[in-house]
Formats: sequence, C-alpha cells, structure tokens
Amino acid sequence: MRDGNSRNIIFWFFLSLFILSIAMLTWLIWPFISIIVLASVITGIFSPVFNLINVKDKINPPFASFLTCTLIFFVVLVPIGFFVGILSKDAHDLYITAKGALLNDQIKNLISNSVFLEKANLVLTHFNIEFTGETLNKAVSELGKIVGLFLYEQARSIASNTLAFFVNIFLMLLVVYFLLIDGSRLISFITDLSPFPKEQDEKLIQKFKDMAGAILIGNGLGGLIQGVLGGTVFMLFGLKSPFLWGVIMALLAFLPIVGIGAVFIPAAIYLFLKGQIAAAIFFVVFYIILSVTVEYILKPKIVGRRVKMHTLLVFFSIIGGLKLFGILGIIYGPLVITAFLTLTDIYNASYRKMLGPKELT
Repeated sequence: MRDGNSRNIIFWFFLSLFILSIAMLTWLIWPFISIIVLASVITGIFSPVFNLINVKDKINPPFASFLTCTLIFFVVLVPIGFFVGILSKDAHDLYITAKGALLNDQIKNLISNSVFLEKANLVLTHFNIEFTGETLNKAVSELGKIVGLFLYEQARSIASNTLAFFVNIFLMLLVVYFLLIDGSRLISFITDLSPFPKEQDEKLIQKFKDMAGAILIGNGLGGLIQGVLGGTVFMLFGLKSPFLWGVIMALLAFLPIVGIGAVFIPAAIYLFLKGQIAAAIFFVVFYIILSVTVEYILKPKIVGRRVKMHTLLVFFSIIGGLKLFGILGIIYGPLVITAFLTLTDIYNASYRKMLGPKELT
C-alpha cells in the first residue's frame, strides 16, 4: 500500500513540475507567439517548394531551406514592406476625409431629391425611420472613419518602428528556416507527448494544414486577384485612393457574405448619384462577374472540399479575429474555430460513448 501511495505522490509531483515547466515555457515564448504561428502557417504553404528544391536530396536540406526563405522574403515580405508606407498614407487620408463632409453638396442635393429615397421613406415611415442626405452622409463618414483608422493603425504600427519590423521579419524567417528542416521531427516530438491516439493527432494536424492552405492559398490568392482588379478599376474610373481601396477589397474578400460588394456597391451608388449611369452599371456587373468567378470557380478548384466550415462561422471567426488580434486575425480566427471543430469531431467519434447513453426524460 505504501509503495502504491509513494508512486502516486511521485507521479503527481512530477506532473505538477511538468505542468509548471509548460506554463513557464509558454510565458517565455508568448511575446513571440504571433511570429511562431505565422511562421508555422507560411512553412506549411511553402513546404512543397522546399521539397521540390530538395528533391532526391540533391541539395542538402539547410541550403534548400535557405533558398526557400530567400524566395519567401522576395515574393511575400518585400512587397508587404513596400506597400505599407503607401497604405498608411492613403488610410490616413481616408480617415481625415471621413471626419469632414465626405459627400459634396451636389451629391447631398441629389440624395435629398432622389425619387428612390422618397419611395424608401414612404415605406420606412411605418417603422418611424427616415433617411435623409445628411443621415446617409453621416453613416458613410462613420464607416470611412472606422475603416480608415483601423488600416492606418495597422500600417502605422509597422511603419512607425522600422527596426522592430525587420527584427520580426528576421525572427520569422529564422523560425521558417528551422521548421522546414526539422518540422517533421518537431511534429513527431509533439505527437509522442500527446495522450491522444496517433490517428487523432494526425487528424488534428491535417485539419490545421488544410485550413492554413485554405486561408493563405485559397482566400489569399482570391483576395489578391479581387484586390488588384478592383483597385485597377477604381484607378481607371478616376476614383480616389485606388491602392487603398484595392487593399480593403483584398481583405474583404476573406469575408464570406460581405466580400468586395461592401466597396463596389457603394461605389456604384456614388457613380449613379453623380450621373455616371453607365459607369455605375459597369461596376455592378464587374463586381458580380469577379465575385462569382473567384468564389465559385477559382476557390473551389484551389481549396477543394478539404475544409468544411459553415459560411456564417467563417464570417464571425474572421470578424472576431480582427477585433482581438488585428490584421493577423484573418489567420488566427479560422484556426481557433478549426481547433474547436476538430476536437468536437474527435469527441463525437471517440469519447462521447465513454459518458454512456443519454437518459430518456
């Protein structure tokens, strides 16, 4: 009996020390958690490139990883650093403009005298609601302030401390470099420590890989295409800050339900109120064609059906991620939901029956 009690005491003492060491390790690396998560996602995306360079071990893994990191730097990070300054200026201009009267007097008069607004108000009077040109102007101004301030703060946090930005880039590339070489051994180490069966660990890891691919390859490429084409159309029609609106559309493209329509539809209304009817119609048609092509043709071919998540859940995961983590919430939000849904599947498949059958009431 004493031997059993001694073993229990030793076990719980060891477990307490082990949990304490995990907590201390988490506390130690927590300031770099964003860098590590982002590096892990980028590693998953560029691992096929690393494997292609390292095919049949003709190039040793360290050099192949170095070449892959160099590619990541020039393809991903240099353009981001180049565009941050432009984005910061345009976002600040949008915020300043929105603080004033966003719509000019001519458009205000068009809104006030609009037949559509009169008909809409006839219906809305039953609900004690009335829209005026001033009301619409305030709503658009407030939206412009929110969007402009958010993007300006995100860009300013990078541009205001160039040294910290490049240090974080270096650390991220350093993590990517070693993950490309030793990532499989790290995964094996973690799965060996996990109390889950091996197939459940593999399922959880595969779900994360699939979601990372869906976010950065599917949504990222789709957002890039929609942002570039949308910004180009804005530039061709002489609208202000085409680069800024292109970035906004690239981010909105991640959001299901809303998408780039949150920019294109108001732009079409703006052109319509200015009397540019043909341009307004073109904007609506272009938006429909671009959205349908990317969302229903391009993305399914790239992502396939590996990632099954309800549209509304994706929407709230990204909105919540943006609110909690800033711009990186586009990645973190869906990953949190992925972890929850995967663990839910594992629970239903393996552990729910341990609780016994439900009692009838």
